[in-house]
Amino acid sequence: MNKFLKLAMAMALVFGGLGSLAHAQFVPGGTLDPTTIPKYAEPVGIPPAMPKTQKMGIPRNIDYYEIAMRQFQQQVLPTGFPQTTVWGYGSINHPGTFSYPGHTIEAKVNRPVRVKWLNDLKNPDDTFRTHLFAVDQTLMWANPGGGDAGKDSKGTDPAPYTGPVPLTVHLHGAHVQPNSDGSPMQWFLPAATNIPPGFATQGTDYETVVPSEAGSAVYQYPNDQRATTLWFHDHTMGITRLNVYAGLAGFYILRGGRSDLPSIILPGPAPQLNDKPNRKIFEIPLVIQDRSFNTDGSLFYPNNRAFFEGLNVPGQPPQFPGAGELQIPFIPDNTPPGPPSDISPIWNPEAFFNTMAVNGKTWPYLNVEARRYRFRLLNGCNSRFIILKLTSDPLTRPGTPALNFWQIGTEGGFLPAPVNLAELLIAPAERADVIVDFTGLPPGTVLYLINEGPDEPFGGGRAPDAFPFADPATTGQVMKFIVGSPVGPDRSRNPAKNLRLPGFRPLGAVTNTRQVTLNEDSSATVFVTTDAFGNVVFDAAGEAFGPKMARLGTLNPNGTSNPMNFDDLPITENPALNATEIWEIYNFTADAHPIHLHQVQFQVVNRQGLETDAEGVAVQPAVLISGTIPPEVWETGFKDTVIAYPGQVTRIKAKFDIAGKYVWHCHILEHEDHEMMRPFFVGALPQ
Repeated sequence: MNKFLKLAMAMALVFGGLGSLAHAQFVPGGTLDPTTIPKYAEPVGIPPAMPKTQKMGIPRNIDYYEIAMRQFQQQVLPTGFPQTTVWGYGSINHPGTFSYPGHTIEAKVNRPVRVKWLNDLKNPDDTFRTHLFAVDQTLMWANPGGGDAGKDSKGTDPAPYTGPVPLTVHLHGAHVQPNSDGSPMQWFLPAATNIPPGFATQGTDYETVVPSEAGSAVYQYPNDQRATTLWFHDHTMGITRLNVYAGLAGFYILRGGRSDLPSIILPGPAPQLNDKPNRKIFEIPLVIQDRSFNTDGSLFYPNNRAFFEGLNVPGQPPQFPGAGELQIPFIPDNTPPGPPSDISPIWNPEAFFNTMAVNGKTWPYLNVEARRYRFRLLNGCNSRFIILKLTSDPLTRPGTPALNFWQIGTEGGFLPAPVNLAELLIAPAERADVIVDFTGLPPGTVLYLINEGPDEPFGGGRAPDAFPFADPATTGQVMKFIVGSPVGPDRSRNPAKNLRLPGFRPLGAVTNTRQVTLNEDSSATVFVTTDAFGNVVFDAAGEAFGPKMARLGTLNPNGTSNPMNFDDLPITENPALNATEIWEIYNFTADAHPIHLHQVQFQVVNRQGLETDAEGVAVQPAVLISGTIPPEVWETGFKDTVIAYPGQVTRIKAKFDIAGKYVWHCHILEHEDHEMMRPFFVGALPQ
């Protein structure tokens, strides 16, 4: 976060634009005041199991699905409020299955799953639907309008895109061949009747996908990995943040094998196909997301860059009453007095919203029995880090834990042993497999799942010292649990006494160490200051505007960073097939980033401090200043996403055992959509 941005945010606090940071006003966004939305008025939805598709020619040892992505209306807000237009997944052979989030795919270890994914974002007359949100065409993005020669590239048109929507599907955490990875350039358009002439209908890497008819792709998942909680979501180049925010996400639960436990040992059952109504469920997946709404029920996502700064745009209704205005020339504006802008007009560096949703319901409740439950938690937010506690008081901060969590697993399956935690820090895309023991609580006990993370970019630490708490009246509350009497015995094992988790085998000897970097760029052409009225104005003598983007890179031998764009050649991360590598991730930004590698589950080795400047940003050349810091107790298993803190180098260890091209990236979706993503290639690079 550069100095200008800190100034702008401070001014927004004064004028009320970002008042939620000081709890003077809720996080802005949308015309629906979040304080008018009743809390705990609706039960949480529990995603059912996704039904399979029966089809001739599919081998009997493969589970086959045909799943489409469609637009529909859903009651996300409480009853009495308008329904919300969302995108979601569902079985094309079972019309009632379309939902946000999608129904859960239940898979078995070493039993392949094959999915035909269909882009069905079409109107009833078979014409294409346009996006729900403003698409910034000046980013590196799918760019279908560029045709085959210009797809997957940066555009120059500052106006929002109005064409057919490209989609792909990534199974996050899967150990899978490149042709089924759902990588950003494997997107495909719907098979609509009015695709404009000259539009590209498939991404650059779609040619590697198993052939399918127009508007679809067939991916196969071997499931030759540990039992764990995976999730599927859109991953289209340059618009992942928008497609996931619209609702395209769902759970994929992998069970069985030596890495799992018999169902009687852990709380269960989970939802299954053909469940009878009111069947008792004791294993529940919960995806937590922040959202904002308009009064008509529609989702709000900012349509201009000024949102992040908490400033207004000249000529538009003020979103932040009393705040200054943003008068920056945006791409490709050549208006005097400045040179052409390198700041994209719509993209926001991060986006924080003012309402919390769980499984597609705002602030829901769950009736539980006084027994043990297993919750598979997923942070599905675009940018928000969450810090969860279970308390009896939803408003007091810091909250006093009424119950602890027993964490038993993370992204790569079970931990070596259960971990007792008073709070859960979960970055975007991370999962936490936990047991909550309500045993012995009197009927009528009420507990609240609260969030003590920030309403701003996360840089480590805890509130209130490192950052203000999320607004206790809105984003600081997540859901409510109401305890009832137990019905029937609880035969699951007590994690505090006799729960032993499956054996854990660490990765072997390291064959290579590579050093990579996290970077943030400011503008090279736009310099700004503020006038006496708080307006942000162009001033060549001012400070560089930013952040312009975040990027990945490599560490030079002299300890300086070499930031790179997504498509810069050569591909710099090129592990040998079957290599076991340590990646040292040097964070040269002011914020924490959840870093995700496709294909692999890795181990966190350690972290180490770097010398920083007065702003807390690591200096260059990099200087290591302390001993190594061991992984957190909840990071001692396998993971696919790791928090890389500012002022530190984070070391992870992974084995790359599938040849081909993949990507690694920050899972703050706004970051990965604007250059904080790079390809890596396992094995010999193509000539």
